Formats: sequence, structure tokens, C-alpha cells
Amino acid sequence: MFGMLMEVALVSYLVASLTFALFGAFLFVRHHGQPRRVVLGAICAVNALWALLLALPLWAPANWPMAAALLEGARNLAWDLFILLLIGAFGRDGGKGREGRRTVPHADRWLVLVAAFYGLQLACTLAVSWRYGYPLQAGEFTAMTLLRTTSAILGLFLIEQLYRNTIDTQRWGIKFACLGMGLMFAYDFYLYSDALLFRHFSPDTWAARGFVNALAVPLIAISALRNPRWSLGLKVSRQVLFHSAALFGSAAYLLVMASTGYYVRLFGGSWGTVAQLAFLCAALVLLLGALFSGGVRSRLRVFISKHFYHYNYDYREVWLAFTGSLSAKGPDLERRVVEAMARLVESPAGAAFVVRAEGIETVARWNMAVAAQPDAANAELLRYLGEKQWVIDLVQHREHPAHYDHLVLPAWLREVPRGWLVVPLHVQGALFGFVLLAQSRSPIKLNWEVTDLLKIAGRQAGSFLAQHQVATDLMVARQFESFNRMSTFVVHDLKNLVAQLSLLMANAERHKDNPEFQRDMIDTVDFSVQKMRLLLHKLSRKDSAERNEVIALEPLLQRILHAKAGFGPAARLIVAASGLQVTADVERLERVIGHLVQNALEAVAPVTGQVDVRLDRVGEQALVEIIDNGHGMSEQFIRERLFKPFETTKSAGMGIGVFESREYLHLLGGELQVQSTEGAGTRMGMRLPLHVSAAHAAPQLLEENP
Repeated sequence: MFGMLMEVALVSYLVASLTFALFGAFLFVRHHGQPRRVVLGAICAVNALWALLLALPLWAPANWPMAAALLEGARNLAWDLFILLLIGAFGRDGGKGREGRRTVPHADRWLVLVAAFYGLQLACTLAVSWRYGYPLQAGEFTAMTLLRTTSAILGLFLIEQLYRNTIDTQRWGIKFACLGMGLMFAYDFYLYSDALLFRHFSPDTWAARGFVNALAVPLIAISALRNPRWSLGLKVSRQVLFHSAALFGSAAYLLVMASTGYYVRLFGGSWGTVAQLAFLCAALVLLLGALFSGGVRSRLRVFISKHFYHYNYDYREVWLAFTGSLSAKGPDLERRVVEAMARLVESPAGAAFVVRAEGIETVARWNMAVAAQPDAANAELLRYLGEKQWVIDLVQHREHPAHYDHLVLPAWLREVPRGWLVVPLHVQGALFGFVLLAQSRSPIKLNWEVTDLLKIAGRQAGSFLAQHQVATDLMVARQFESFNRMSTFVVHDLKNLVAQLSLLMANAERHKDNPEFQRDMIDTVDFSVQKMRLLLHKLSRKDSAERNEVIALEPLLQRILHAKAGFGPAARLIVAASGLQVTADVERLERVIGHLVQNALEAVAPVTGQVDVRLDRVGEQALVEIIDNGHGMSEQFIRERLFKPFETTKSAGMGIGVFESREYLHLLGGELQVQSTEGAGTRMGMRLPLHVSAAHAAPQLLEENP
């Protein structure tokens, strides 16, 4: 009876192994560049090997108890990871996945939980003594059976999450796969829970396990037929596949090296241990060198893209990385453009060139010693790139020049070592420049997909470079504008000083013997010297920032009127409210008010003219009015020309005095009001916020000066 049961078990597990092997081979052969089928095929291969290891001891006197136990854990882990990958791919587009599934919360935490659980199971498996697939000790038997029961429960839980988080219209595509995987985990749960209860495995249940696993294959195959692309939301990114391939490759390499090291030690005699350590160290150094090698990594990426994907690029990841490189903070945008475009084709070097009026200028170099040189063929190259907008393959150009209309390339470009691609940079249909890339680390077929991506990337990079150049030119223009404006204000101040000195010289011959005139002359010259020294000091010091301070308006107005006494009729100061203070830069405020007073003096008649400067308080503001009976201004002139910089009606004027006055008053929080009538005169009103202490002064100050 027991012998017949052994034969049934042998057939059962052989059927399971053969079924999984055939289905896995079918998926590998007919994967059509679909990584989903490759992953599922690998899982089937693990299941086939696991079933085979359980069948062989029933047929031959071989026994691999540890290997069978490890493969069973690997089998369960593979199915769990497959389900987690399906779950983790959902919920990326506003709560619904690309395949129409709802978001599964905390799927990444489940991955950590699964990894921790199987790590614990692996440690326990390695610590247990096995015979014929079973632990020898009773305590070890209970612990391992409990872990495997938990593994079955975990698998059923993940399958339930996968099915429940798939919308109804999509469940038809995965329900048979869920049934197949659920059948395997449910049977394992029954097998191990029964063993946990009765302290031994049921021989009948164990023998039928292979048939049950084989029955799961057709169910999974039905889902594969319903979904030829296995569109269950399984989106294996290139980065994940790249790192997984590198990880598994490294693990396989280390396993082979460890086995080789064992035999080196075994047959090495007295030098065995030393030779083994030296061999393993050399193998580890070789592995690290390969992992950090740009060429090896490049070849692996190209191999994965070529054999597992329909397209060479994951365009979402590529474009995010490309745009992120260009928009990163910091200088050297041209260099970042070269590096970003080089990464698209695994190129290790490159250079960027822009078109100038005088020819081609090299603006960036990355691992490439090249510089544009004057050449008669430069103009022909720029014309060709501008008209055709093609990516030029320098290798193809050397072999088949007719493909590029027998274009003659500049000598400096032909002589670049390992030069490969010339990518044009276009902005609004015009050629802005081009990027030269070196040959890639691994062979890349330059097909339409690669050239189209390079063209689009070239347009994007050209836009960034053009915007950067415009911003640089604008910054330089603003610096020149600031310098010119400062020069204009300097000339304006000098003009006022020259006007004062000119008036002094005009009256000197007639009043040179008048002692009062002599005193005024000395004061005027001294005032002019102080103003010029102050102007030179401002121009020479690096920190010319204005310093605001509390200013009493009445003494300031008296000083201004005294300085303007020789420019025409004597201006009269009328103080309607005394003790008013404001916060401002004293020199600039004096210049602003002095300019408006001088304009009023120049606008009135020499004999009948009258200028009044009135100081008053309006609420929380000081009001300084300059009133004259001069020729006045029209409303159109005030509206269109008065405050326009560099507009003036004076032969020696600069046209910035009133403009500067209004801008500075606005800066202080005040305003400049103008009322004027042609032939009747003008009233300029300056409103300034009062200093805090002055604004809360006793109201009797106003009562004393009604």
C-alpha cells in the first residue's frame, strides 16, 4: 500500500514539474518583449524545480532535503511578490490605476512585511536539521509547519486584496489566475494545518499535492489567454528590472565563486585556505569593478530594453530626468544640457555649440577635448542642420556620405576622437546650436525611435539655452540701464550746481564790492563744494544705500530757500503747522524739494513773480506746497510729459527732476499732487507720512498756528 502511494506521489510531482516547465517555456519563447510573461515564466521555472526535487527522492536514492525546503520557500515568495507587483502597480492616476483598478493603500508596507517574514523563514530553515523533507526534532517540526501555514494564509490574503481591488469590468481577466494561485495556497493551508494538528503529515494529502498544483496551471493559463499582454497592472519598471537583474546576476556569480572557492580549498592542500581567501577576494574585487563600471551598466540597460520591452525608453522616466537636469538650480546650464542628452544614448562625453554672428562658439565640454575652429565648411553645416533638422551620424556619414547629400563637414568636427552624433538645437524653427556626442559605451542601434527622441530633446534643450541667454542679456541690459540712470542723476545734480555758480559769476562783476554779496558768494561756493564732495563720496563708496533718519521739515525748508535765494524772486516760507517731522534720507529729500522750488523760481517772472512754500499738516501727513504765479502747464502736458523721464522743455534740462521727486515720495509712502493753469501758475503739493512721535503730538500745535 505504501509502495503504491509512493508511486502516486512520484507521478503527482512529476506531472506538476512537467506542467510548470512547459508553461514556463511557452512564456519564455512567446514573451514578445513583454516583461510580464518573463516574470511569470521565471516563477513557473521555480515551481517546476521545486516539484522535481520532491519527486526525485521517490524515484532514486537521492536526497536533497535542505534544497527542497529552500525551494518551497522560494516558490511561495515568488508568488507573493508576483501578486504584490500587481497590487503595487494600481492607483497611480487619481485613485484608479492605468488598468482601471483602485488604489491599494500601504502596498509598500506589505512588501516589507513579506520580506521580513520570508527572511525569518529562511533563517529557521537553515537552522533546522532535515531528513526526507521533514525536520527531525518535534519542536522544529512544529515551528516550521507553523511558518508554512502562515505563508499559505499570507498568500490567500494577498490574492483576496488583488481581486477585491480590481473593478468589476476587469475581474474577468484575472479571476482564473486568482483561482489557480488560491488553489495552491488553500491546499497548502489544509496540508500544513492538518500536520500541525496531528503532529505529522497525511501521506495521501502530501501525495496529491502535485496534482493540485498541476491543476492550477490551466487556470493561470486561461488568464494569460484572456490577456495576451497580461495587462493586470503589472508594470515592471526598467529601473526595477535593471537592479533585479544586477542583484540576481551578482548572487549567481557569488554562488559560483563560493563553490569554486570550496574546491580550491579542498584540493589546495596546505595552501588551500590561503588560496581560497585570495580567490574570493579577487572574485569580490572583480564583481565590484563590474557593478561600478559604466560600460557594464550601459550594456545591461541596452540588453534589457532590447529583449524585454517594445520600446527602447521608458519615456515618462526619461523625460522627467531630462527636464529635471535642465531645470536644476545652479550655473553651467550648457554642461547639464550635454550630460542630459548624453544619458539618452549612454554616451560618455560630449560638447555644446551655439550659433553666433561671427560663427560657431563652443559653450560647454564634458569629457571631450574639442573646440570649434574657423572653417569654410561651418556655414554649410549650419545651413544643413537648420534646413534638414536631422541628427547626423558621423560614422554613417563617413561610410555613406550620399545619405547626407554629400555634406562636407568641418575638419575640426571630422577629427574629433570617437565622435558619433550631431544633434541640432532648434528654437522656434531656427537653429540655435548643436550638441556633439561621443560613441556610446554599448552598441545602440540608431533607429527612428532614438533619433526622434534626440530631436525632441534638442528642441527642449534649445529652449532652455535660449531662455538662459535672454535672461543673461536682460541682466546685462539692466545693469547698463542702472548705470545710465545713475549717470543721468549725477549729471542732473551737476547741472544744478553749475547753474548756481553761473548765476554767481553773472552777478560777480556788478556786486563784487558789496560785502553782503561777497558773503553770499562764499556761502554759495562752499555749498557747491560740499555738494560735489558728497556726490563724489556716493560714487566712490561701495555701499551707497540710503540712510533714513528723522527730519524736521521747517529747518530743512529754511535751508533750501536760503540756498535758492540767488535764483530769482525770494521765495516765502509759510508755516501753518510747526514741529512736523518725517523719516527720510535728508540729502535726497532736500534734493527733491529743492528741485521743485527751483522749477517754480524758473517759471515766474523776475520782477512780478512770487513763490510761496507752505508747510501744513493734513491728518497723519505733512503737506509741503510750492505755489507760484508763473506760466503754468496744460492738463495734457501734466498727463503726458511732466512725469515722463528724459522729457524736458528746458534747453539745459535732463527731464528727470519731477520724475525722481514723484518716485521718491512714493517710496516714502507719500504722493505728489499737481494743480496748474496755463498763465495763472502752479501748485505742487507733497504729502509725506509723519514720524510717529510727530503724528501723535499735542493738538495744540495746530491751534497755535491756525
